[in-house]
Amino acid sequence: MKTETERTALASPEPDGEAGQKRRNPVIRFLGEMPGLILMSLLLAILIKTFLVQAFYIPSGSMENTLKVNDRVLVTKVPYYFHDPERGDVIVFEDPDPNKQPKRSAIGGAVHWLFQGIGFQKPDNEDFIKRVIGLPGDEVLAKNGKVFVNGVAISEPYARGTTTDFDKVIVPDGMYFVLGDNRGNSMDSRFGLGVVADPQKMPGVGFIPRDNVVGKAFVVVWPSSDWSRL
Repeated sequence: MKTETERTALASPEPDGEAGQKRRNPVIRFLGEMPGLILMSLLLAILIKTFLVQAFYIPSGSMENTLKVNDRVLVTKVPYYFHDPERGDVIVFEDPDPNKQPKRSAIGGAVHWLFQGIGFQKPDNEDFIKRVIGLPGDEVLAKNGKVFVNGVAISEPYARGTTTDFDKVIVPDGMYFVLGDNRGNSMDSRFGLGVVADPQKMPGVGFIPRDNVVGKAFVVVWPSSDWSRL
């Protein structure tokens, strides 16, 4: 006849060996789960960056005084799933020059996309941030330092300095005309289209295809002293 102690021992056997140690030790159990947690975190970060929100660094003064050098902004991609960019939006877009894009195989492109998404590789070309001025079909020109869209001078309280005059351009379908807020120091659509005299041979960006638009900048998050909505 078994005693009470023997019956308890048979009902609840103690784990032994290495497996038992892992079950009893929460630190060892956590370390065993860490690779999976890291992988899930990386995948989540890539999904958020690809479909929802992305952070961008401001490298130049082309958007002063709205955005300063070294500011960090958050760019949301969600609004443009439902509608196209609107006049006045501050957008981030990829370099529209296809000649600057390297050629990669399907596998090489996928690997580069993955490493870029987790921050292990830089983009092939730096993204740009400018303000949308002309929408598809708009007529845009500058006269006497003012920008006119479809014959009407637009209000630009954000602009720093006056805009150099340029002849009218018609924005093609599926394209956008963009300007930097700092009109005296911005490589924007004016220079890419050659509609202004350019003694410094600034390359500019020309018209921006809709497919190159990454998203809409909506808030400055760093430094904290510059925090503001756009």
